[in-house]
Amino acid sequence: MWSLAWPWALLALPLPLLLRKLLPEARGLSEAGLRVPNLKGFETLKDRSDAEQLLNWRVLVAVLAWCLLVLAAARPERIGDELEVPVAGRNLMLAVDLSGSMDQKDFELAGRRVDRLTATKAVASDFIARREGDRIGLILFGERAYLQVPLTLDRDTVRILLLEAEIGLAGEKTAIGDAITLAVRRVHEQKEDAGEQVLVLLTDGANTAGEVQPLKAAELAQQVGLRVYTIGIGAESLDVSSLIGGRRNINPSADLDEETLTQIAQLTGGRYFRATDTTSLQDIYALLDELEPVEEPESGFRPVKSYYYWPLGAAFALVGLLGLAGLLQRVVLRHRVEVRAHAG
Repeated sequence: MWSLAWPWALLALPLPLLLRKLLPEARGLSEAGLRVPNLKGFETLKDRSDAEQLLNWRVLVAVLAWCLLVLAAARPERIGDELEVPVAGRNLMLAVDLSGSMDQKDFELAGRRVDRLTATKAVASDFIARREGDRIGLILFGERAYLQVPLTLDRDTVRILLLEAEIGLAGEKTAIGDAITLAVRRVHEQKEDAGEQVLVLLTDGANTAGEVQPLKAAELAQQVGLRVYTIGIGAESLDVSSLIGGRRNINPSADLDEETLTQIAQLTGGRYFRATDTTSLQDIYALLDELEPVEEPESGFRPVKSYYYWPLGAAFALVGLLGLAGLLQRVVLRHRVEVRAHAG
């Protein structure tokens, strides 16, 4: 759809006519005649009809150039179809535990028993796919914490690198405090890019490694406005084979430090969740979608492209043509005068 950004500029179209009507005419010479040594130069008066035709042509070109200038001043523009533009939401860091205990097969996925990390990958990857508009980063931690993916809008890359993570890649122990500290540093560096700063930390144990204690790291997170949601993963009971025969029931999550995870969440304004199976883990990530909703895209945006430079360029071209025509006219008349002067 075509439109004019400043349609009121078209009111200037009759301005030359108004000036011609309102301004007084230029006064002519007061003398009745002009003394000249001879009348040879006045022989060009017979070409008056040609001059009048040229004058009419120049007037038409001048009128067209003025109309184009006024049109350029009105700024013609083309308005495109309505688009939905996603709004940048928040800085969302995911911290996933890769310690040796994540190898415990106490979860089920698609009817088969899988380890905790495999279930986490399946559920968290779906969660990442839904976070359109958020900048997402990925931290993998075990004995040390590593930034696997910096904050980015490329959700596919985050999902791929999460799915490629392997148990023990970062060591066998668990450095929860270092993982939080690393997230604090990364979101603090890009804090101006988003209003909300969120960390979702998933672990199945207690802090057994690292240089920073979890609660100290939580205090740092609180200072920079990083809200931490903690997820304790692991079944509460599991039947295993006994060494003396038969089966016995154990608690595979005995090492999970729920108290510390709860304190971390409360201190930073987040929440602690307990995932004992795949269904509860899916519910937790669905609840996180509600607690940290994805920003709705802005609707009603239409791309606008201005084309004022086309009529403006055409007007300049016509003005240049008028100047060139005037110059050629003077050259031709001068040449005729000289020819007739030599002929006489």
